[in-house]
Amino acid sequence: MVGMAEAATAPSAVSGLGTAEPRASGMAMVIFSGDLDKALAAFIIANGAAAMDIPVSIFFTFWGLNILRKEGPVTLKSPKSTTEKMFGWMMPRGMSHLKLSKLNMAGLGTRMIKNRMGEKKVMSLAHLVQMARDQGVRLIACTMTMDLMGIRREELLDGIDFGGVGTFVAAADDSRSTLFI
Repeated sequence: MVGMAEAATAPSAVSGLGTAEPRASGMAMVIFSGDLDKALAAFIIANGAAAMDIPVSIFFTFWGLNILRKEGPVTLKSPKSTTEKMFGWMMPRGMSHLKLSKLNMAGLGTRMIKNRMGEKKVMSLAHLVQMARDQGVRLIACTMTMDLMGIRREELLDGIDFGGVGTFVAAADDSRSTLFI
């Protein structure tokens, strides 16, 4: 009988190649949500994986892009259309303006959870994002969503990557786990 470790490296009769294919080693995430609690969970997982030397790529699309937006006004190279301006006004500008997905209660729940995080010495989202960046987590902004919502590169944090769905699919293909948040 072949043990589990031996089975993982034994020749593969199914592939016909004579050896088993190497196992993918990364983690890929799609962050679709711009909710504070979901962003916190995603970055806690990303930092944990990165601390275990697992390569992590996070693809931000739709409302998740708001996590990457810079705080405050940004000088743009070219003016925005009325629709692009409206999206900008309606969406939170940066991670400090995200709200809870449940029990937000007109902002009271968000303030309560942030206060509780401080009391319990839980890292803020901004700190978790910086820690992830320091550990080499790849942050990718979806260019299709940026175009759709009128978000410009200069409105997003410095040092992030830009790509479309193919960029995410390539990262997911190199990963042993994929999360959609």
